[in-house]
Amino acid sequence: MNSEGRHKVYLGLGSNLGDRNANLEQSIALIHERVGEVIRRSSFIETEPWGFESKNKFLNGVILCETELTPRQLLKVTQKIERELGKTKAHATRRSGYKDRPIDIDILLYDDLTIEEPDLKIPHPLMQQRDFVMIPLNEIKK
Repeated sequence: MNSEGRHKVYLGLGSNLGDRNANLEQSIALIHERVGEVIRRSSFIETEPWGFESKNKFLNGVILCETELTPRQLLKVTQKIERELGKTKAHATRRSGYKDRPIDIDILLYDDLTIEEPDLKIPHPLMQQRDFVMIPLNEIKK
């Protein structure tokens, strides 16, 4: 956290349904509005689905934000943005298997915090295994 009470948060973004680029751009705009200033953003990269089969490739990126939100508030806001952009329970999580989705927003890092709760794990537990996260994250992480 810096002296103004802001936290550095890295968010992973992905989309493989609809206009993927527009979905990512719209999510970034809403994050900027509701989470905090977007300080840096990676290039978008096209990747194969991870953890499931699909003919739809993903477009992925990572952004760095400064926020005054707590990790729990951040989770609620990003989930609301996902719902507004068309993600439904049918698009699923690990419990029922990964599926195609118009948008996915993952909290990757929040300052140097470690959180281990059933619905909130920071740092993101699978990010090291995912090139579609690590390549854009390494592009912007300092």
